[in-house]
Amino acid sequence: MARSAEDKLRDLRTAAALLWGESVRGPKPGLTVDGITAAAVSRADLDGLEAVSMNKVAAAFGVSGMALYRHIPGKSALVELMVEAVLAVEPELPEAGTGWRIRLLAWARQLLEIYRAHPWLLTAIAMRRQLLGPHQLRWMDAALAVLESTGLQAAERHQTFLLIAGHVRNIAQQHVDFDADHAREWQQLTSELIDRHAERFPALARTLAETTAKIDPLAFGLDRIFDGVQTLVDHTAAAKRYSK
Repeated sequence: MARSAEDKLRDLRTAAALLWGESVRGPKPGLTVDGITAAAVSRADLDGLEAVSMNKVAAAFGVSGMALYRHIPGKSALVELMVEAVLAVEPELPEAGTGWRIRLLAWARQLLEIYRAHPWLLTAIAMRRQLLGPHQLRWMDAALAVLESTGLQAAERHQTFLLIAGHVRNIAQQHVDFDADHAREWQQLTSELIDRHAERFPALARTLAETTAKIDPLAFGLDRIFDGVQTLVDHTAAAKRYSK
């Protein structure tokens, strides 16, 4: 039986209230929203987000899935609560005097650690129409607050934030997809192929032959983004001086 628009709106309002710690009427048995969320996070950490369902999480408490619905409207709301739970740790940034680049690099490294500890977060945040809770917004706010010191316009700060967050997500996804055994086999096979056909792909062959230094992909990518942002900052400052 299809659920009505009124039912869906009620579930959405309930989920929002749960995310923001507002009171929700309902029974108060041994199960709690925090306990259910923690159990769901533990299961996702072990087996991925696809392993999380209301019934499977309920089984950890020895109850039926219906018992969970008295606390949380459904899996979508549960996933939103899971995201909030793992982002509860506030970003710790260096003092403002250290400069916006150093502060944003620290922000990015801390976010990447959360992604690595909870790989399912990549999928969870990418889900459509996700509600944003205070913890997720606090991470966004922290980065945007740092960018305010650049003097860029609001739209430019927002786009810069999206670039940084996207780069962190990309590095986190590479970490999730990485398979050491497969990587070794792929590297060996690719090297053999390139060696045999170096004349067809000379630039690639030279690059692979000359690559020896290890590069931190997070810092390297952010430095390139920051270089571009600094150019924009400089142009903006120059334009303001010229207009006076």
